[in-house]
Amino acid sequence: MHENELSYKIIGAAIELHKSIGPGLLESVYENALAYDLKETGFDVRQQVPLPFIYKEVRQEIGYRIDLLVNSKVIIEVKAVEAVAPVHFAQLLTYLKLSGLKLGLLINFNSKTLKDNIHRVVNNL
Repeated sequence: MHENELSYKIIGAAIELHKSIGPGLLESVYENALAYDLKETGFDVRQQVPLPFIYKEVRQEIGYRIDLLVNSKVIIEVKAVEAVAPVHFAQLLTYLKLSGLKLGLLINFNSKTLKDNIHRVVNNL
């Protein structure tokens, strides 16, 4: 499945989740619930995937973690904040660059409506 089709289905699942439980919960709640829903749909979902930093051919386990990795193609960064900040976009773009992946979704569940709080971030490699 191509990244665009995959992201469309992920966004649909995130919207349904948000309609079901609404805003105001911890990020970990949304992460676990979205992972569950996506797995039930048949996707390969990995949570809290370690992401090493490689500098001058030295691999460093610094503590970066991808919230959700779907089908080894799309990174999902889950937030439950009042408003996403530029640093959240930068974080996701950095994860995309470090992993060599093309597409990430920044989803902020702490909102009345989710559709304006889902952001696609593309790594132009």
